[in-house]
This record gives sequence, structure tokens and C-alpha cells, in this order.
Amino acid sequence: MVVKIGIIKCGNIGMSPVVDLALDERADRKDIAVRVLGSGAKMDPESVEEVTKKMVEEVKPDFIIYIGPNPAAPGPKKAREILSQSGIPSIIIGDAPGLRVKDEMEQQGLGYIIIKCDPMIGARREFLDPVEMALFNSDVLRVLAGTGTLRVVQEAIDKMIDAIKEGKEPELPRIVINEQKAVEAMEFTNPYAKAKAMAAFVIAEKVADVDVKGCFMTKEAEKYIPIVASAHEMIRYAAKLVDEARELEKAMDAVSRKPHHPEGKRLSKKALMEKPQ
Repeated sequence: MVVKIGIIKCGNIGMSPVVDLALDERADRKDIAVRVLGSGAKMDPESVEEVTKKMVEEVKPDFIIYIGPNPAAPGPKKAREILSQSGIPSIIIGDAPGLRVKDEMEQQGLGYIIIKCDPMIGARREFLDPVEMALFNSDVLRVLAGTGTLRVVQEAIDKMIDAIKEGKEPELPRIVINEQKAVEAMEFTNPYAKAKAMAAFVIAEKVADVDVKGCFMTKEAEKYIPIVASAHEMIRYAAKLVDEARELEKAMDAVSRKPHHPEGKRLSKKALMEKPQ
């Protein structure tokens, strides 16, 4: 059986560019077909409604993933309403502001994955240009991957795929990813590597607080420019910490790798030269 997965991307969080790629890293899975619709950087209600309705009414996948910033905002709220009424199993992947509507999403019959270490960017015109945006997101992506956060998301989606292949109703994930849950998924061998990954996660989580202060709570440019710049320095060092953690694991020949088999099974290995089982 081929499971058809619909992914809606509106706006951007660090997980957005890779949520589909993480399901089929070698592009050789035979058990899934992924279709992605998006509204680019925009996440206003009109843009979100257009792509969400198109996914529900035209693509008609086996289940839907909506991913983007702040599930409580007006645009994502519109998507949640449409998905809740669609009859298609759906999950919302978002950043920490989604905690405010966690209970509401459950009442709507939706699954959710809230990623606490996927921070808001320093979106001040005096500071943020396309280059700075790309550098920030590349650092966030390293944190998501190196801490185990990406693996938590990928494994939750894979469980839904497995259920549908078995003819079962998929259990919708309702997960809040904190530092403990992330590093557990990464299966660190070296305790110092684990500690560095945990530190990176917590720093990334605090980046959001600093950027919210710089973007929404501070009015004077001479004050908010260094605030958002400091947040981007924080995420840069968080990315360095996950690099250090991975190097420690490499030194022990203990990097946890979990590739997909072409039939969709998750394989596992640690030693570089062994075959995944």
C-alpha cells in the first residue's frame, strides 16, 4: 500500500524545509507519496485558507500535516477549522506559541507536535535581510537535527504511516518536545554529548523570548536592533554546541543513525562501518 501524505507549509519555522524530506531521506521509499502545498512566507487567513482547501478538496491525502509558526494566529486558526471539519486525520506542527491552543486542538480532533526549540526569527527590517534569514534558519536546523528534535517529529509521522498501512485508524500524536524528549530520541552514548545537546536546546528555546522582546515589546530602534542581534548570536552558539556533541559521538564511533528501508521500516545502527539492522 502507498500512503498519500499531504503537507501544508504556511509561513516558516526551522522544521518546515525538512519535514517532508525526513520521511524519505534517500528518495527510495516505495510505501509513501508526499504532496506539498504552501503559501510561501505568508500565513494570513486568505492565503492559508486557499492552500488548505486545495489540499482537502483536490489532493485528498490519507492524512495531512500543517506546519508553520504560531498555531494560535488567525491564519493557522483558519487551517485548523478547515482540517477539523475535513474528516481527514490531521496534525499541526508549530512552535512554542502553539502551547496556548494545545487543548483547543485536542477538542478539534487534531494532533499536534509543539517544538519548543524552534524559535522566532529577529524580524526587524534594520537587521534581517535574506542572508541573515538563511543563516538563522540553518543554525536552527542544526539544533533541530543535532538535539534529536527532528527524529521525534519523523518517528511520530512514521507511526501514522504504519497504522494506515496496517488498515488501522492512525493515533494522532499530541507531543510537546522539550529537551529531555529530544535527547532521548537521539540515543547519545557520551554523557557530555547529551549535556551539550540539552544546552543547545535550552538556548534555542530562550532565543524565542529574546526575539519576541526585540520584535514586539521594544519600540526604540537603538534598543531593539542589538536585542534581535543578540538572539541570532545565541542560536549560532547553540548550533556550535550540537556540532561539538556530534563530534564527541563520532570519537566514540557511536553516532545513532536510523535510516529508512525502501519498504518504510526504520533501521538502526551506531558503528560507522556496520550495516543498519
